[in-house]
Amino acid sequence: MGSSVARMTPFRIDIPQADLDDLRDRLARTRWPRQTPGDGWSRGVPVDYLRELAEHWATGYDWRVHEARLNEFPQFITEIDGLDVHFLHVRSPEPDALPLLLTHGWPNSVVEFTELIGPLTDPRAHGAETGQAFHVVVPSVPGYGFSQAPPQTGFTVGRLARTWAELMARLGYDRYGTQGGDLGAYVAPAVAEVAPEHVVGVHIDGGFGFPTAADVPGMSEAERAEWDLMQQWMSGGVDHHALLRAAPQTFAYAWNDSPAGLLAWLMQKFKEFAFMADTPDHVIDRDQLLTNASVYWFTGTSGSSSWPMYDRLTLADDGGFAWPKGQRRVPSGVYGGGSALMRRLAERDNTIAHWPEGNPGNHFVAMEQPSAHAADIRAFFTKVRARSDR
Repeated sequence: MGSSVARMTPFRIDIPQADLDDLRDRLARTRWPRQTPGDGWSRGVPVDYLRELAEHWATGYDWRVHEARLNEFPQFITEIDGLDVHFLHVRSPEPDALPLLLTHGWPNSVVEFTELIGPLTDPRAHGAETGQAFHVVVPSVPGYGFSQAPPQTGFTVGRLARTWAELMARLGYDRYGTQGGDLGAYVAPAVAEVAPEHVVGVHIDGGFGFPTAADVPGMSEAERAEWDLMQQWMSGGVDHHALLRAAPQTFAYAWNDSPAGLLAWLMQKFKEFAFMADTPDHVIDRDQLLTNASVYWFTGTSGSSSWPMYDRLTLADDGGFAWPKGQRRVPSGVYGGGSALMRRLAERDNTIAHWPEGNPGNHFVAMEQPSAHAADIRAFFTKVRARSDR
C-alpha cells in the first residue's frame, strides 16, 4: 500500500467513563410523557416499549463489550479534502480477495456492517464456500459517528464519492467494488461515476427502478395499478426528508440533550424501515440497535448527520423525492430487485447485471440478514469479475 499508509492515523474507540455515567444518569432521570390514545405504533413509539428499551440501555446493555467488538476491526483516521475521515479497514485472508467499499445509511453508522464484515472478508470461516472474498473498507460518512462533519452547506454526494475514491487510492486499491443501502445506495453509483476506471461494479440493497410521478404517463394499465399500491405503502411514517430539510438544528437540541429522545427518534425510523416486523428488535439484534444509538449519542452527531436532507441530495427536479438513479459506466446489481416495472425503469440508467427475487429482509439487510446479504454481494461480484476476465 506504499507511502500512503503514513497518512493514516490508527484510531481506537475509547469513550470516557464519565460519558457512560452521564448517559445512565440522564436515562434514569427521563421525564416520560403520557401515552397518547391510539393502537400500537399509530401515534409513534409506544411509551411502554421505549421505557423498557431505555431501561435495558441504562442497566443491561454493556457499551464496553460492544466498544471492544468495534475495536476488533482495524480503524484509522485520514484527512481528505479538509475533513478527518474515520474508517474500518479489514483485509481478507484469501489471496484473490476484491477490495470492497461499503457505505452506510441514515440513521445508521459503521455499526450497520458489524455482522457483515466477517462473512465478506472470510467466507470460509463463516460456513460459506470460499467463493468471492473481499478486503473491506467501511468509512463513517462525514457528520456521522467518528468522521468530521462538513463545516458548510453544499456538501454533495459527488464530493463524497470523490472523497471515497481518494480513500481507496490512498489504500493502494486500483480496482474495487462499491456497495451500499439507504444513503449508501446513492453514494455507491456516484463513486463509479467519478472513478469508472477503478470501480468494477456497483451493488446496492435496493432503489434502482422505483417509479416517481414523472413515470406515470408512460405506464401501462397494470403498471399504473402497481404504482397506486406503491403510493399506499409509501404514504405512512414520518417524512424525515422534509423534517430534516426544514429545521434540523431545532430537533438536534432535544436529540443531543436527551438520550431517551434520541432513542425514540431512532426507533421510530427503524420501525418504519423494518416495515414487515412488529418492532425493529424482532429483526435486528437489540444490542446492535443500541450500539448504533450509542455511537450517535457519544459523538453528538444526531444533528450533523442530517446534511443529506438539508442539502437536498434526494430531491428530484420537481422537488419530490428521488430514488437513486444509478449510472452506466460500470455494471450494477441489487439485493432486492422488484417487479418488471422496476426492472424496466432501472435499465434506463443502469446496466443491470444482477436482479434477484425473493431475498429476505427489510431496509437494513446488512443488520437483519448478514449471511444472505454477503451471499448476494458475492454472487454479483463473481459475475462481474467473470465478465471482466473474458
